[in-house]
Amino acid sequence: MYTFCIGENYTERSIYGTNLGLLLSKLTDEASHSIFNKSTAGDSPDMVYALFLCRGDMNHQRCRDCIKSARQKLVEESCFQKEAVIYYNTCMLRYSNHTIFSIEAEAPGRYLESLYDVSNPYKFNEILGKKLDELTATAAASYGNSTVPYFATGKVSRADGFNNLYCLVQCTPDIAAYECERCLRVAIGFVQGCCLNKTMAIMVLPSCQVTYDTAPFFDLAAPPLLPPPLPPQTNPTKIDAKKAPFPISVTVIILVLVSVALALLTIWFCFLRKRHKGAPKARDELTLDTNNAESSFNFDFPTIKAATDNFSIANKLGQGGFGAVYKGKLQNGQEIAVKRLSTNSGQGDQEFMTEVLLLANLQHRNLVKLLGFCLQGDDRLLVYEFVPNTSLDRFLFDPKKRASLDWETRSKIIMGIARGLLYLHEDSRLKIVHRDLKTSNILLDAEMNPKIADFGVARLFEIDQTQDNTSRIVGTRGYMAPEYVLSGQFSIKSDVFSFGVIVLEIISSQKNSCFHRAGGVEDLLHYGWKVWNEGTSLDMIDDRGTTNFSRSEATRLIHISLLCVQEDAASRPTMASVVLMLKASSITLPFPSPPAFYSSTLQTRTITTF
Repeated sequence: MYTFCIGENYTERSIYGTNLGLLLSKLTDEASHSIFNKSTAGDSPDMVYALFLCRGDMNHQRCRDCIKSARQKLVEESCFQKEAVIYYNTCMLRYSNHTIFSIEAEAPGRYLESLYDVSNPYKFNEILGKKLDELTATAAASYGNSTVPYFATGKVSRADGFNNLYCLVQCTPDIAAYECERCLRVAIGFVQGCCLNKTMAIMVLPSCQVTYDTAPFFDLAAPPLLPPPLPPQTNPTKIDAKKAPFPISVTVIILVLVSVALALLTIWFCFLRKRHKGAPKARDELTLDTNNAESSFNFDFPTIKAATDNFSIANKLGQGGFGAVYKGKLQNGQEIAVKRLSTNSGQGDQEFMTEVLLLANLQHRNLVKLLGFCLQGDDRLLVYEFVPNTSLDRFLFDPKKRASLDWETRSKIIMGIARGLLYLHEDSRLKIVHRDLKTSNILLDAEMNPKIADFGVARLFEIDQTQDNTSRIVGTRGYMAPEYVLSGQFSIKSDVFSFGVIVLEIISSQKNSCFHRAGGVEDLLHYGWKVWNEGTSLDMIDDRGTTNFSRSEATRLIHISLLCVQEDAASRPTMASVVLMLKASSITLPFPSPPAFYSSTLQTRTITTF
């Protein structure tokens, strides 16, 4: 399908070249009795790491033939760089001068699609999505319980009323189960962004692949030999703290979530009952039992009052739609941020419990961490980790502070926001639409890593739910998707639209809501479209703090943001596709349509904004 050659150059007769030749010869032989293997050759700095993976239905002869062809292809294409991956539809061969073992990789990737469309796209795509989700769960749970780990196939008869559907998913067996699931969901997201309605598509990434076809393409009549023994995946000393927690069984997850939900519902019931009866303002003795809390999840009011110096003005960090946020310090020295919901907010109760329910079950480096809550009479307090650099808008739209946002930092912030959204939409056990994503709700830690905050108006979706409607439109002018503003319809694509706006704001240091430029362009989205379409994208780049930026990267980021703000929600990519686009510059981006023209509409609608 494709060969990627990247990294430093080497010569065939160099030490690295000699080690690579020996290692590829060894792995070709290993393919005679295994569909997966990994090995190294040589010593640092000329050590080579390599692995191969054959499709799970390949017998040993077909596997060896495929790896042999891949090795020969590298020679034919004069691939003399120290990193490479070559994809066939039945195998993958990969090597590097640094370790690639037991590390999930989602780039570089490649897709192949049919030229033909299915007869009933709506029905077919719905069935395809459900089948791929089912196979993803099956594959991720198959480690140690299957002849071929992380491999699953399935068939659906007459998926579009005429054609059968055949699907296959597979991961390299050296990664953890949650990484396998995450990789497959990224691949599926990209398939949904590039290849819907087609009779066949293949998406290959270094750590996984997804394939579907209306014609049979896999053969399980003669199962392959067992792969070699795999390393244990339960050694807690080697778990990367930056990655998601090590997966537990689906049954345990369901039990934990149900238990937490019941506990929170009990709190909510007691809270409403107490307010209804006009109970005295005494401390609530309710506590929330969570596996991740180091102490009680329920803080007592005197502790928070002391930590914030009685909510002094000097400790006030900001004011939101539902209340103020204060900085505090606990007796153990830990700094916290306390959100105190306004007592006169008619919507505060619902938003309070929404945020507790959601954040109690979410853990990601790009989401703000909820430490606990407090209910005291009319006071409703949310206690978060303290994020020292406040919010992104404080830097981005300040003429002096924006100079500290160099190009590397801005790129890091964009990727971090994308990863946080991907977690909310697909990687967490819950499916969540934020609904109020904006620069003021992106907090920056000491290393300028972004953290998505303020989940008061977020909505929890069913796993297979695609959209919802509301008569109460909440959000912020300039960030809301047109279908949400006009009809109250929202989905994960609403968040994608907001993300696209934020990317343009990060690149230009300009606000979409108050952008004016000569020539009839009255908002940032259309200015971005104008400069990209005319090939003058660099006119949009903030000239402060963005030295050493890549011209091609800047143009690509504008291109990606324009894909995110297309008027038709179905035309916008998923966050899985966005992350892949951001990581793999080799992937060809589709041509965007002009962004939504709805600026005038915003002025004629009654919108609740924060």
